[in-house]
Amino acid sequence: MARSYNLADLLEILAAAGPDRPALVAGDERRTYRQLSERASRFGHHLAEAGVRPGEHVAILAYNRAEWIEAMLGAFKVRAVPIPVNFRYVAAELRHVLADSDSVALVGERSLLAKVEEIRGGLPELRHVIVLEDGSAAEIPGAVEYEKALAGAAPDDDFPERSGDDRYIMYTGGTTGYPKGVEWRCEDIFFGALGGGNVLGDPIGSPEELAANADQPAMAVLDCAPVMHGAGQWVAFMGLFSGAKVVLYTDHAFDAGKALRLLAEEQANVMMLVGDVMARPVAKALASGDHDTSSLMAIASGGAPLTEGAKAALQEHLPNIMFLDNYGASETGACGPSVGAKEGTARFMMKPGITVLDDDLNVVRPGEIGRLARSGHIPLGYYNDPEKTASTFFTAPDGTRWSIPGDFASLEQDGTITLLGRGSLVINTGGEKVYPEEVEVALKDHPAVEDAVVVGLPDERFGQRVAAVVAPRPGATVTLEELTEYCRDRLAGYKLPRQMTLVDEVQRTAVGKSDYKWARSLLA
Repeated sequence: MARSYNLADLLEILAAAGPDRPALVAGDERRTYRQLSERASRFGHHLAEAGVRPGEHVAILAYNRAEWIEAMLGAFKVRAVPIPVNFRYVAAELRHVLADSDSVALVGERSLLAKVEEIRGGLPELRHVIVLEDGSAAEIPGAVEYEKALAGAAPDDDFPERSGDDRYIMYTGGTTGYPKGVEWRCEDIFFGALGGGNVLGDPIGSPEELAANADQPAMAVLDCAPVMHGAGQWVAFMGLFSGAKVVLYTDHAFDAGKALRLLAEEQANVMMLVGDVMARPVAKALASGDHDTSSLMAIASGGAPLTEGAKAALQEHLPNIMFLDNYGASETGACGPSVGAKEGTARFMMKPGITVLDDDLNVVRPGEIGRLARSGHIPLGYYNDPEKTASTFFTAPDGTRWSIPGDFASLEQDGTITLLGRGSLVINTGGEKVYPEEVEVALKDHPAVEDAVVVGLPDERFGQRVAAVVAPRPGATVTLEELTEYCRDRLAGYKLPRQMTLVDEVQRTAVGKSDYKWARSLLA
């Protein structure tokens, strides 16, 4: 059968070429390429038997664990579409993503599924739930246990033919509040974000060429980022598709000492971190402990900025380390490596097809500012949202289709691109993206709040922290603790304000928009 760029096809090619190569390590669980493919096949057959049809959506709600990767690949086996869900979401956010994505099946950890039970009534499409055990005793009525589901299904690869057009969806923070699903073709995500079968060189020319990666010397990648996010997921699949052993960090909270011990045990060559929020604790742990880092060749970072200061702190203990600090977004894929900063902004050597455009979709002149744009292997648009698709994806007069998610950037004389930040003022706190509008809406719903503006302030640990300027209603008083408690049921913990200044009146711009510049200077 002819192979496609569907991710399940690519896994099967590698499993046939190097069945006994180590593929995945997660806690006590270990999988060879054959075992990973067989368990994914069992999960795929189970989904088909449960009535999941090609093109339907299967949500995954779990922390890093082997079953996360198995379930994702198992969905692709039957041409279903996996929907990664943020495990930090509260009930309202879960309801939005599960409903907006039209998910018909959900595989999740028992304790996390308990949150879904609260909103189950608002999810008419959801008809099949599979439970991953995590020690919780929560009752999930009508659900199937994951291991029982796999035991009752066949490990064979007797699936209908797949296509590189099969969909891949990644939910990302939405500028108007709730997250949006970015919809890709499998072939485009493979080349646009998953390394194209050769992370450091030319991409492969046909799916069958991937088999050669099973003959490469075995590398090991320690992935400390959550795989429910693009950065962690893309690094895991870059590793798998290059024939590497992928080691997932499975603790729910990041402990730099544990991560370094795991690195030594598994002899990892690449360590994937989420910006300064993980890099600085790693540098600190290296300074205080005797860690074996002899296998480590590179530190990769994504999802949040890795500052020059954090790199210098790591280099004190790892003088020969290589940094693979990449810029990427759900709407553009992995775009290119950092080439060092100037004046605190990040500069990147972008891949072909990535440039800076003005408002008329023309490439800006060196030194000019415009919006970062990518052509070629880009998404189809946002799932279920033609309006948002039309405001992010554009076709130029020459027929070139561009993805322009809103990051402002300038083109340098040497062809590098300096990132200046998201026009929508997105706050990046420890790798999680927070959109001020969403937090403002939640704060303004408090009965004692008249108005509010939310901004990101520099934070040594998290890169940025969420801060708010709040105007209470006349005669009312309000504290940060009170507001935080009030918002806790509406927003994930990382979105809650950590700092607040009270004012009589919130300043607005001439057109009535929040004056973020004023708010930032007031808070700073």
